[in-house]
Amino acid sequence: MGLSRDTFYRYQNAVEQGGIDALVDQSRRKPNIKNRTEETIEAAVVAYAVEQPPHGQVRASNELRKRGVFISPSGVRCVWLRHQLARFKDRLKALEDEMAKENLILTESQVQALERKKQDDIASGEIETAHPGYLGSQDTFYVGTLKGVGRIYQQTFIDTYAKVGFAKLYTTKTPITAADLLNDKVLPFYEKHELPLLRILTDRGTEYCGKAETHDYQLYMAINDIEHTKTRAKSPQTNGICERFHKTMLQEFYQVTFRKKIYRDIETLQFDLDLWLEEYNHERTHQGKMCCGRTPMETLEDGKRLWAEKKVA
Repeated sequence: MGLSRDTFYRYQNAVEQGGIDALVDQSRRKPNIKNRTEETIEAAVVAYAVEQPPHGQVRASNELRKRGVFISPSGVRCVWLRHQLARFKDRLKALEDEMAKENLILTESQVQALERKKQDDIASGEIETAHPGYLGSQDTFYVGTLKGVGRIYQQTFIDTYAKVGFAKLYTTKTPITAADLLNDKVLPFYEKHELPLLRILTDRGTEYCGKAETHDYQLYMAINDIEHTKTRAKSPQTNGICERFHKTMLQEFYQVTFRKKIYRDIETLQFDLDLWLEEYNHERTHQGKMCCGRTPMETLEDGKRLWAEKKVA
């Protein structure tokens, strides 16, 4: 039979005591329940993953700590793995399932365009920025199509030093809309904080470039004494700060809000966008070179001293 006498009688004894199932190899590994995350903490981690799908394990751990739930980033990932939430796509799917229970589901075809992930921009050197208002970055972002409204475009501006962001939605992409964002939101903000806006970086789109004497955006820049810098042709990564801001907005706002609500008009979407921007500028910590874990507004307030020193000098 190819078995030793000792093995034969050991198998025979096992069958007599436990039947054929006793011959199946049994794993000696047993979970250590003492090391398992508490059920209440695990439930909070899962709930937060559905609430904020774009946040990674480090940000999730930090935000949960603010709520009194203490768990390490590696602990967050372990919980995500047990619940199949480790990937951003998995957490988006969990959000869709949650919304389906509340009869607020959006089908996959409705959000397919927004789920196409953009590849990370290839770095092409750091942008020189000395203080808030030294250099702003402006770009146009295609949001999507609303039924009954049409195509929605977003004019976006971000301060390259403090990372304070502004955005406004339009149904067209023209020089007038590009200048309107500056006139309505950006310049009043800098005037309120007694800061100059010295230069703006844009791509070479028709909404930003044209004949200086007839182009609305160029005229507005000249009237307000703002220097206009353009990116290199066919090099969108040169405006990478604004492109990265668009990716953050897409993941943390648009991909989430379009799963929670069906928008019928641009005004409602703008209202929710303004609420998200308020949180982004005042509450969300930023890991950029100048922010170093501070919020954009905290970075801007600290950066005012740099401008004051340069002004005195």
